Amino acid sequence: MKVNPKIDNFIKDILLIDKDKGKMVISLRKLILKIAPKIKEEIKYGGLVFVEDKRLFCGIFVRINHISIEFDRGIEFQDADNFLEGSGKLRRHLKIYQQKDIKNKKVAYYVKQSFQL
Repeated sequence: MKVNPKIDNFIKDILLIDKDKGKMVISLRKLILKIAPKIKEEIKYGGLVFVEDKRLFCGIFVRINHISIEFDRGIEFQDADNFLEGSGKLRRHLKIYQQKDIKNKKVAYYVKQSFQL
C-alpha cells in the first residue's frame, strides 16, 4: 500500500477528535485492504472511499454517533441478518457504534460482496 498523506492526515484528525472512532476507522481500513489489496483509496465526500475500476464500491464515513460503512450497490447483497440500512435505489450502509460491531455485523462479509460485484 502506497503512503498517502491525505489519508494519513484524515485518520490522524479522527484520532485527535475521537480515539475510539479513529481506532475503528483503522480496523475497518485494514479489513477492506485485506479483502481488496490493490484497490485505490481516496478522501472524497468527507470520508475514506475505496475505488476499483472507477467504481466506488465502499466508503468509511465518520458520523457524530457512529461510523457508516457505505456500499454503492448494497441493494444487491445477500442480507439474511438484516444488518444493512437505507432505503435508496441502490445504496445501503452498516452503522458501526463500537469495535465489536465490525465482527458482529459481519462487515467483512458485506465488503466481500461489494468488491465481487
